[in-house]
Amino acid sequence: MITNEPVPGTPCWLDLGAPDVPAAAAFYGAVLGWDYEPMEGGGEDMEGGMFRRDGKIVAGLGKLTEKGARSAWMIYYNTTDADATTQAVEKAGGTVRVAPMDLDEWGRMAQYSDPLGGQFAVWQPGTNAGVELVDKPGSLSWTELYTSDAEGAKKFYGDVFGWWYSDMELPGGGGTYSLVTPAGLAEDRMQGGIMGMPKDQLTLTNGRPYWHPVFDVEDCDAAVARVTANGGSVQMGPDDAEGVGRLAVCVDPSNADFVVLTPVKA
Repeated sequence: MITNEPVPGTPCWLDLGAPDVPAAAAFYGAVLGWDYEPMEGGGEDMEGGMFRRDGKIVAGLGKLTEKGARSAWMIYYNTTDADATTQAVEKAGGTVRVAPMDLDEWGRMAQYSDPLGGQFAVWQPGTNAGVELVDKPGSLSWTELYTSDAEGAKKFYGDVFGWWYSDMELPGGGGTYSLVTPAGLAEDRMQGGIMGMPKDQLTLTNGRPYWHPVFDVEDCDAAVARVTANGGSVQMGPDDAEGVGRLAVCVDPSNADFVVLTPVKA
């Protein structure tokens, strides 16, 4: 489970880089019941803002400005020292995309790529600890990496964050799925997974690894219907995963991927 407890190596923030901010705000509002709050001093055409669910911040939204980049969700992991994490990333063979920088008094951030190009980020909290709602309908409940080198990814992220893993075999010969738990925490604090896939199945990124968020929804099939009704598409599902719930891998109108999951009842 994901919590708001600020433990190093746990997901604490996510934002979407979109080519059309108002269109993205409308899509996720329709699909996940999010309210969009533009940055202070501007309207719907501003470069970005915050998504809220039930009044609580669940994600950020910004204008996609990086030349040649695809629209995608960026997941940020908690760190107590962004500079030390940057050194760990470089030592483990990763690349610094955005060097550590302060965002006023809110906190300090940096963005990276793992050795095969999978992009992720860290957040060192100041006055802002990150998202305010998790593991509830309409909020982040899991993070997931698709990569062509699962063992290499496990070593890299283990070296950077101290994550530990437990592997499970997927049914029907679907391969091995590695469950991620932050350093020092028990298995009930699993927060994500690493899935090995052939490069030719990583079609969104031409074979490069990528992280995506999993959002809790009350009714997976109804959420999928809202995705397609609002211009998105479905890559997989909805399907039932034993012990997990009913899920579908979706793509928004700008080709950013995410998963919707109705978890099994405890």
